[in-house]
Amino acid sequence: MKLLPFTDHAAAEDSSTLVLPNDADPLLPSLAGVTRIDLYFPKFTDGRAFSQAFLLRRRREFKGEIRATGDVLADQLAQMERSGFDVAVLRADQDMPTAQRVLASYPGYGVGKYQGDAVDPQPHYKEAATA
Repeated sequence: MKLLPFTDHAAAEDSSTLVLPNDADPLLPSLAGVTRIDLYFPKFTDGRAFSQAFLLRRRREFKGEIRATGDVLADQLAQMERSGFDVAVLRADQDMPTAQRVLASYPGYGVGKYQGDAVDPQPHYKEAATA
């Protein structure tokens, strides 16, 4: 997962980026020509964007970038990665080195070693057993 400080976040300015409010149904919009989807966390206790990311990856099979914006905290990063996010724009008061350490603390999740996730539904040990 790529981490961006709040100051580096560029608002969507072209038709290839879809900005989806956290109360929108991710199964409805057309994804034709969309390469990036920005999902918004209005506050860290509102997790609807996790569900949106999961649905976009699993049901819509969206292969482009899914970016977390808004009230994004370092302690949410592992779950964001498992839900299908590629990029997280950290809230302005979040420390980048701390966020990187938090994300590095869960290496098994990001690559699907022990549990499936939105991006890689089957753990790697299952794939090895069936090959």
